[in-house]
Amino acid sequence: MPALKHSRQRESIKNFLTSRYDHPTADTIYTNVRQEFPNISLGTVYRNLALLTDLGEIIKITTDGPDRFDGHVEPHSHFICRKCHAVLDIKMKSEDFIDKEAQKCCSGVIEGHVTQYFGVCSECIKD
Repeated sequence: MPALKHSRQRESIKNFLTSRYDHPTADTIYTNVRQEFPNISLGTVYRNLALLTDLGEIIKITTDGPDRFDGHVEPHSHFICRKCHAVLDIKMKSEDFIDKEAQKCCSGVIEGHVTQYFGVCSECIKD
């Protein structure tokens, strides 16, 4: 694969995502990146999000609502609210035990996992 050409727009998208912990949608990313690049198209944002996801530089989180994006790729789990579709980080001391337990049941090599918890967030419980 040829070397990836540097893109200021892609860099701006990634910087925006790493500055946030609210797991924004593509539309939110587009709205904010347009402040720096007024001529950027929504299609360009979607293509760059797909590329950054493929490169492992961001995480795409699929929900019942619009997809959300996470610029923090270190291992962590997510809680997804089934009412408002908010995505929240769950930070535990370690999730290594999950990989070890799974390895006992698998003849392949476990390299990691993705865990999503579903329920109702504290804001929706108030309503």
